[in-house]
Amino acid sequence: MLDLGIVILNWNTSALLRRCLETVLASEGNLAFRVVVVDNASTDDSVAMVRQHFPQVEIIESEINGGYPYGNNLGLRALGYGDQQVSADAPRYALLLNPDTEVPPDALYNMTQFMDSRPEIGVAGPKLVLENGSLDLACRRSFPSPEISFYRFSGFSKLFPDHPRFGRYNMTFVDPDQEIEVDSVVGAYMQVRREAIVDVGLLDETFFMYGEDLDWAYRIKKAGWKVFYHPQVTVKHVKRAASRQSKRAQFEFQRAMLIFYRKHYQATTPLWLHSLIVTGLLLKGGPKLWPEIRRPLMLA
Repeated sequence: MLDLGIVILNWNTSALLRRCLETVLASEGNLAFRVVVVDNASTDDSVAMVRQHFPQVEIIESEINGGYPYGNNLGLRALGYGDQQVSADAPRYALLLNPDTEVPPDALYNMTQFMDSRPEIGVAGPKLVLENGSLDLACRRSFPSPEISFYRFSGFSKLFPDHPRFGRYNMTFVDPDQEIEVDSVVGAYMQVRREAIVDVGLLDETFFMYGEDLDWAYRIKKAGWKVFYHPQVTVKHVKRAASRQSKRAQFEFQRAMLIFYRKHYQATTPLWLHSLIVTGLLLKGGPKLWPEIRRPLMLA
């Protein structure tokens, strides 16, 4: 059985994808892994580049850009992780890796060793740093509950980033070099234990971009697994290399927050607070979010 199955979802980021694959294939350590690149209907030369320069990498060409969870699920299924069951030869861990990341030679091995040493961990992620060397705040997060989202969007989290209550959205009250249990890590580098996938299934394709990693972590934690931020491994992340090309990115962020709220918090939220939350999301997401608000919620 392979140790690690890596899914890299690409959309029009050929140059970054090439650098990402170069770093992944230069990985060191006693680790057997397989790389699957899923191309979400790119219009650049991504597919040709992979075939020319990385013949050892499997590539899946999607005819449509079905979104982040859709594309990643194509890769996960190719690795043997199914919606209802996981095949006997599926790797011990699945890794969602963005094409705008660069991994050090020992990153994959060390992350796998870390999870091997802690069998209670279902999901783990490294410290992600941006091009300027600063921390990618999304790499360690709390779930966007109504309370935590209020602190975020009211500005309290920025005014009091070191406060253990107000700074929970991105865990800004914790030293970036401190290993800590969190609610979620980010899908740019999200390593998931095979058994956790057996318990909860694949990503929810109701999301298009944003929120699907939070939702996966939520379901995995609910199934009894732990989620950890492991800063002893550092990975470079360009951030939003694909999403900045999309005009719908901001709308999809608000849509994702609405889906996540409705799926995990609406049932326990009092009506007065529910009305405020939906109104706030509608103001940020615009009129296009209204059909989503009215649409019956399909739980996945």
